[in-house]
Amino acid sequence: KYYVSLTRIVIVTSFTMLLILFTLLLVVSSFLEAKQKDFYTFKVVNIRGKLVSLEKYRGSVSLVVNVASECGFTDEHYKELQELQRNYGPYHFNVLAFPCNQFGQQEPGSDKEIESFARRVYSVSFPMFSKIAVVGTGANNIYKYLAESSGKEPDWNFWKYLVDTNGKVVNSWGPSVSIREIRPYISDLVRQIILKKKDEL
Repeated sequence: KYYVSLTRIVIVTSFTMLLILFTLLLVVSSFLEAKQKDFYTFKVVNIRGKLVSLEKYRGSVSLVVNVASECGFTDEHYKELQELQRNYGPYHFNVLAFPCNQFGQQEPGSDKEIESFARRVYSVSFPMFSKIAVVGTGANNIYKYLAESSGKEPDWNFWKYLVDTNGKVVNSWGPSVSIREIRPYISDLVRQIILKKKDEL
């Protein structure tokens, strides 16, 4: 009986230790995965309904914006966002637009209607993605990451996140901050890319 009890104790103890070890490994694995994650590791659906990886933008500067077609900020922002894309697009920069209908229900259309509006009225050439939620429990993972990384969550349309070449959020601004005001920050990051590429030649 003594040996049977001892054997049971050893088995239970071993099982408990293995369970603890497995739990620790899961925690460490999750921690490492979270540490390694950046903006460009995500996959999203584009405005045409195709799943795409944001890895294609790694090495470039990105301005991520939740857009809306019927907002008071729409006209000014779309015009200036397209100007940014036109001026800096050739130098490893992209505006990445994510339509959202959460603020004032000001993006009610379908993806097709949203794209048609943006291309027709503002001739936008920057990448656009499928309409998503950017706040709340149903927020897209990419916006959860942006909010957690910056410490700031969108509270209206045209919230802007500036992401560097490594996928790290370096700044963010609300809709009341114009594109012209943040242009120097973008220009500085783009200039760094150009200088780095010159050094590599």
